Amino acid sequence: MKRAVKLVASVLVTLLISWWAFRNTDWRSQWASLRSANYLYVLPYFGILTLIHVFRTLRWGCLLSGIERVPFRPLNQASGIGFMMLLVMPFRLGEFARPYLIAQRSSIRSSAAMTSVVLERITDGIFVATLLRVLLFFIPTETPEVRYVKLGSTLMFAFFGSGLLFLLFARWQHDRAVHLVRITVGRFVPALADKMADVVDGFVGAMGQLPKAKQLTGFFLYTFAYWGLNGAGMALLSRAFSCAGTLDASCQPMTLTLFQGYVVMTVLVVGLMIPAAPGMMGTFQAATTVGMSLFLPASVVNSSGLAYANVTWLCQTVQQVGFGLLLLSLGHLSFRDIATKMDKGEGDEASAPTA
Repeated sequence: MKRAVKLVASVLVTLLISWWAFRNTDWRSQWASLRSANYLYVLPYFGILTLIHVFRTLRWGCLLSGIERVPFRPLNQASGIGFMMLLVMPFRLGEFARPYLIAQRSSIRSSAAMTSVVLERITDGIFVATLLRVLLFFIPTETPEVRYVKLGSTLMFAFFGSGLLFLLFARWQHDRAVHLVRITVGRFVPALADKMADVVDGFVGAMGQLPKAKQLTGFFLYTFAYWGLNGAGMALLSRAFSCAGTLDASCQPMTLTLFQGYVVMTVLVVGLMIPAAPGMMGTFQAATTVGMSLFLPASVVNSSGLAYANVTWLCQTVQQVGFGLLLLSLGHLSFRDIATKMDKGEGDEASAPTA
């Protein structure tokens, strides 16, 4: 019942955001852009997405190395399936999949692994919010869109920065931090408070098992490489929508420079913080169009821009879901079984590694 309520709520959010994203769409021009697009650019983009997956997986391995050095094969399986579940489960509940899966393939407890995921998110949130504010300095026009994006980046920085400060406070005053979680979050969502308390406990324990300097350096290098490839890939894929070689006058040419690709990427990340239905449909397109509207005219954004947003969303979805399904099949695993055990909180105890 709870899962059904969460799904309905997330679908309603998605419908609202999708309406907003597509309300001014020039459908004729968008279809013309889709028909005339050079889909050969999808091939190198899938290559970039694959590298991004590898870098995200290796980065997580660096962070876990202070507890245990997990071989790439089980690490990749937990990572690939976990990222798929993050995409297809509502309200980002799939964040708990990777800790559960790695606990089944190593001696790492899922609570400690969850701490590594939280640290990843905090690092990414602060990095992206800071990068966005720096990039916005080079967009001189102070439009309503720019002001909204600045506000979003500020809120994102405040959210993740506060998370980091709270975890540091928990390291200093563990019992008080746990008590604070239980009297605030626990009053409204007791189950979430229990999980947050586990994260606090895991963080305090993990502070004594931080990665060595070499692995910590690797974590930050993979972070830069991961986000660097992400923005470059978005700029590369936009070249497919230049309308080159078409005689259809309704096709609106659209390409992004490398700088613009990074702006769109960072705005997209801010937008994806909004809880939505599985697949991020609607939220993804809305955030992408907001990013493009900072430097492209509305006529282009509402035609070729939306076509580009839809193809980018489809490529990323196919890559994440495809990798996850492949790894599920190779490991003889069940999506339903994993989701059910996650709900029940099973799998925190270490078990023998599996294939």
